[in-house]
Amino acid sequence: MKVILFQGNYPKEYEDTRHNIAFKFADRLADKKGLNFTVKNKYYANILEFKYREEKVLLVKPNTFYNDTGKSVRAICDFYKVNWQKDLLVICDDLDLLFGEVRARQSGSSAGNNGLKSISKYLNDDKFTRIKIGIKSKLYIEHKIDASDFVLGKFNSEEKLKQSEIFDIVEEFIELFLQNNLQNIKKSISNK
Repeated sequence: MKVILFQGNYPKEYEDTRHNIAFKFADRLADKKGLNFTVKNKYYANILEFKYREEKVLLVKPNTFYNDTGKSVRAICDFYKVNWQKDLLVICDDLDLLFGEVRARQSGSSAGNNGLKSISKYLNDDKFTRIKIGIKSKLYIEHKIDASDFVLGKFNSEEKLKQSEIFDIVEEFIELFLQNNLQNIKKSISNK
């Protein structure tokens, strides 16, 4: 069994923010599969289940705040006896990567990402695979905007147009993860 967890803030007012780019991608995947997320309160999440080559896969959108997603991860891993070092993939935004860059890592520190910190705390381990989607832009760099204000801001129209290309890379990385072949890798929409 594989668990793919998308980080974001659940309340609707955060829907189109940079911090919720992973949720947006989760919704795109659900649409492509013609499936819907179902509220599962005992896991603090909305969950969608499908099969990949006869293996069960859960797509998970925690309905906690971003900084408390570890609660959802732990509940799911405990119930399903998931080996998080091998079968958990976390997808999140990353303010240290430029917009258009996507990086996969098999483990690592939180690098200041409070959602990853929460997961590491609840698992007492930082050895789980993650895909980070870059959100840093010229606006953030040139205007020195407060990080929390920036991640809770919305994408501009040019960035929205490029999201499909970014999501294609993320989808490629997920496919590798499902095949147990995802390594440390970085791609961007300019060198895809």
